[in-house]
Parts: sequence; C-alpha cells; structure tokens
Amino acid sequence: MPVKNDPRTWSPLRKNLSLFLISTASMVAALAANIQNPAVEQMEQDLPATPSQFSLSISIFILTQGLFPLMWSAISEVKGRKLVYVLSLALFTLGSIIVALSKHIAPVIGFRCLQAAGSSAVMAIGAASLADIFEPAERGTKMGVYYIAPLLGPAVGPVFGGILTSVWGWRAIFWFLSLLSGVTLLCFIAFFQDTFRLERSLIYQKVLKAHIRATAFQSLENSRKSVEALPTVTRKDPAEVGKTDFDIEKLPTVKLTIRHVNFFRPLFQVLMRKNNFLILLSSGLLYAYGFVVVYATSRTLANDYGYSSLKIGLVTIAYGGGSVFGSILGGRWSDRQLAKLRVANGGKGYAEMRLASTLPGMILLPPIIIAFGWVCQKHLPIAVICIFLFLGGFFCIWIYSSSLAYIVDANVGRSSTAVAGNSAFRGIFAFIATEIAVPLQDNLGDGWMFVVWAGFVSLGCICILLVRWKGQDWRIQAEIREVERIKRADTATFSTMTSKP
Repeated sequence: MPVKNDPRTWSPLRKNLSLFLISTASMVAALAANIQNPAVEQMEQDLPATPSQFSLSISIFILTQGLFPLMWSAISEVKGRKLVYVLSLALFTLGSIIVALSKHIAPVIGFRCLQAAGSSAVMAIGAASLADIFEPAERGTKMGVYYIAPLLGPAVGPVFGGILTSVWGWRAIFWFLSLLSGVTLLCFIAFFQDTFRLERSLIYQKVLKAHIRATAFQSLENSRKSVEALPTVTRKDPAEVGKTDFDIEKLPTVKLTIRHVNFFRPLFQVLMRKNNFLILLSSGLLYAYGFVVVYATSRTLANDYGYSSLKIGLVTIAYGGGSVFGSILGGRWSDRQLAKLRVANGGKGYAEMRLASTLPGMILLPPIIIAFGWVCQKHLPIAVICIFLFLGGFFCIWIYSSSLAYIVDANVGRSSTAVAGNSAFRGIFAFIATEIAVPLQDNLGDGWMFVVWAGFVSLGCICILLVRWKGQDWRIQAEIREVERIKRADTATFSTMTSKP
C-alpha cells in the first residue's frame, strides 16, 4: 500500500539504501539482456537449437522487456512501488531457475519471457521511486548514480557470461542470475520501504477529480443551489475543476483499484504528438542497432575468429565501455550546449534545445557503423574491432541519452508514460532487429549488413533533426489542443448536469 509518511523526510541512510537497492535491481535487469551472448555456440549445441531459434529467445526477451513497463508503471500508481518490485523480482528469479534447468529450447524461450517481464519493472518505476524520495535539488546527482547500473550491465554482462560459460557451462549464467535476483528480492522484502505518494499519482489525481465533479454535480441535482454555495474546492469554473492545485489531505479519500488502470490511453496520448512519435522512432532504431551489434559481433567472433566464450565477452565489453563514457561525456556536453542556448535566448529554455547536442554523434555514427562492418568482413586484427566497437557505443549513447532527456522534458505530467512508451518502441524495434540479424548476416555478410544498419540509424538521426527544427511548434500546438479538449469536455458535462429539469 502507498506510504503514509513522506519519503523525502527519511534519513540520508534510508534514502541511500533505497537508491542502492533500486540500482542493484536495475543492474540485474541490464545483465539479463545480453549476459548469454558469449554462450551462443554452446547453447545451440547443448539444447540443441538452430541460430534462428536462439535469436528468437533473445528477441522475445527484448520485446517482453519493452512492453511490460506499461503494465508495471500503471500498477505501481495504484498498489505502490514495493509490491511491484517484490512481485517482479520473484518472477525473474523463477524464470531464471527454470531456464537453468531446461533441456530443450522451447522452455528456454518461454521462461526467458518470464525473466523479461520481471526484469522490466525496475526500468518502469526505478526513476519514479527516486523522484518520490529525493528533492529536485539533489535528484539529478542521484539519477546519475542510478543510470550507471543500466549502462554497466551490458558492459560487464558478456564478461560474466564468458567466465561462467568457460568454467561451468552456459547453465551457470542462469544460476548466477537466480542467485543475484533472489538475494536482491530478500533485501527488498527486508529493507525497502514503499516510496509511493498519492500526490504524485496521475491516476489518483484523475479519480479524485472525477470524485470532486461528481460530488459537485450531485449537490446541484439535490439542492438546486448556486455553484457559490458549494464547498470551496468545487466553486470553480468547470474548465478549472481538472486542475491539481488542491490539498489532497483536506479532500475525501478515494480508493484506487486495478479497474482504474488504463494501460494504453496515456500511451496513445503521448504518441499523438508528432514530436514524441519521431523521437521514439529514433530511440527505437538506435537501441535496436546497439543490441544487434553486440549479438552479431559475438557470432562473428565465434564463427570466424574461433574465439571462446570468455574472449568474446572481453571483446564485446568495448561496446559497453564506449556506452558508459558516451553517457557521461555526452551528458556534460548536453548540459553545456543547453546552457549556451539558453543564454543566447535571453535566459529562456525549451525542451528542443537539448537536441542540439546530438549533432556530433549524428554526423560520426553512420560512417563508424559502415567502417565497423567492413572491418569484421575483412577479418582485420581484433584491436581494430575493439576500437570501432568502443566508438559505436560512445556515439550511439551520446545521441540516445539526450533523446531520452528530451522525452522527459517534453512530456511534463506524463513523463513516466512517455518513458514507458520509449521502452515499448525499443522492445519492438530490437525484437525485429534480432529476428532479422541472422538472415542478414548470413546472406549479406557483416560489411553490407552494417551498411543497412547505417541507413536505419541515419533515418533515426533525420527524425531527431526534424524534431529539433519543428518540435517546439508541434508540441505547443498539441498542448493547446489537449487543454481545449479538456475544457470542452468539462463544460459539456457541467452544462448537461445543471440543465436537468
């Protein structure tokens, strides 16, 4: 259930403990996505499985991990954060155990889905939990600590996977995940206190507004008194009733249930904005490339270079290392560019300004992808592959991190839904990309396959440029339309109720 005390008043020790637990859970989720990549060849032989079946297990994992945040985010707004963390970690642990025990590819595919569903929860509500706990003045620093975990997971995952596979076999990977998630689950049960506050819940705000309007209309129906005779909170113009400038503690309590959850309408409202759709399309393409490049490189290293699982993990860590540095340096560059643009604009800023910082990455990333493909095709020394993997990760995250910040900045009041929508786009595109990765690689070779991917990434960059150019106008127009629609709906409802004989 939601907490009665304000988590912002907790001691620094409890706040930082919560941050540590959430970051640890995020690390588990990030590890699960690609830790098995170095074990591709061994799993295909042992289960047995074809390359297409194995890629299906990965792509379905990504798709499920991308779509389930929509559900977890909505449930956490009704039942609180802790229940979602505990339930999702339990599902992840169960899925990991069954995959470790599996003798055939079918249960691996099925229970990897259960793993993905469980691991997606922290991606949906981790940032929301930290927003519950920390004040805006310190929130940026804490968010920076939190986001290290999702970036380190893909970086160290292949190394862990390579070591475990080399020493104990591929099943050790999933026993390791079972142990890690199980310990994290016990820590959440014992030490994590729910951070959820009703005043941060958009679902609660919506239900409460409906309750206020219903109370006001019922009073008019029963007494036929003037609107001025109603309680203060209802003495408003109908168009103003929907605003959230009231004190929740002084209003009647309304009980939230799962029936109040609408998983798809908020997402539809986000996607109806042109700027959101284009930036999410770009995000999906960039994420898909990031997932495919590691998977395809693992196959190349195993088949053409004859590398063991451990060596594959040590090579592909270069991409994760580039991602970490790209996030840190790209974030700082983004802040500097944003500050300069605000000064040039008389001290005023708007969401689209942040996208200006993506230009260096958009210029350099497509040619780096093409060059990397032909490096792999020509079987050049492994040091060259590592360099281009690092550069690809660096510039891909350079672009992606600023795009994600824009998604939050451009969707005030529905940022969690926008982030969940981003996860959905990433999951869908990564699912498609992983499904076509093996046929493309086998039929075109690494060189031409990455030429195709450079084209996809360039399309994503064009989407960002369009949003940088026209996004502010699109966003303002959409906000005006939404406000007018709410006003018309409230006025129509009020008029209908007051006109009854």
